[in-house]
Amino acid sequence: MGSRTVSQKVMADSRNLMKTLLCVSLLTVLSCKRAAKQGEKDAHVGQRGKESRVDTATVQAEATKPGDRSAYYITKDSLLIATETGDTLIYGRDEFNTIVDTHPELYSDDIRYPDLTFYCNGSRDAYNSEAGQDVYYVLYAYFLKQKNGIDKYAMRRKRLIDIYSNINLLFARLHNGGTFFGHQGLRILGYAEYSIYVYKLYEKDISEPYDISKQKDLYIKSLRLLYSDGSKNTEGLLDPERRARIRDLNAIVDNISKAITDNFYLQRAQEFHYDHYQYY
Repeated sequence: MGSRTVSQKVMADSRNLMKTLLCVSLLTVLSCKRAAKQGEKDAHVGQRGKESRVDTATVQAEATKPGDRSAYYITKDSLLIATETGDTLIYGRDEFNTIVDTHPELYSDDIRYPDLTFYCNGSRDAYNSEAGQDVYYVLYAYFLKQKNGIDKYAMRRKRLIDIYSNINLLFARLHNGGTFFGHQGLRILGYAEYSIYVYKLYEKDISEPYDISKQKDLYIKSLRLLYSDGSKNTEGLLDPERRARIRDLNAIVDNISKAITDNFYLQRAQEFHYDHYQYY
């Protein structure tokens, strides 16, 4: 199969997936939210440092049997989950093992898009809040990372997180900040890990690179047009302020451009952008 044909297939499959998720989520969000239990725990995000006998080992998901939860339990006093964004979660043994018992969807072989997974299963108990949802996406990424392969896809994972984070930062700057963009910072971990899962499905087919320069150039230009056409983002600013703002935004787009080095990154950047920032 030619690389262009495969690329089109990947894009078509990805678009069909998103359309299906959109249709399904309209129904599932309503039904899942009705069934959601009220309640909230303090979020663990942002805790730093080490505790005594902290278990930083990873789960060997490949060796587990279907329905076997015990393989995901921790046996030491606590578990430290360190993320690529520099944030950490720290759980005691009983607390983490309770998550394993009550949220098997996090390590199920039936892997779904993180938003759909959350609204069907996570929007209850400890995660029924904005901060709780952030934590859920970190846990989603943590468990899926075990299935995807931690070391094998470390560089690709880091680059996806970098692309998604810069897209989020760009729109945050265009809107002068907001809580949505802050919460996206951690949820990006879930979106990036799902993208790794998609990559694994087509890895052999898309391994042959081809020239994406024209497609990439069009996308990058579309990002610059958001603020370089004299729109409200720079209108009314004094010339020095306007120049400084455009330099800042250009630097962010430059980072996105540098990180998009193959067709997969380009496709996932566009998918993430258009799925979460269509209002702009």
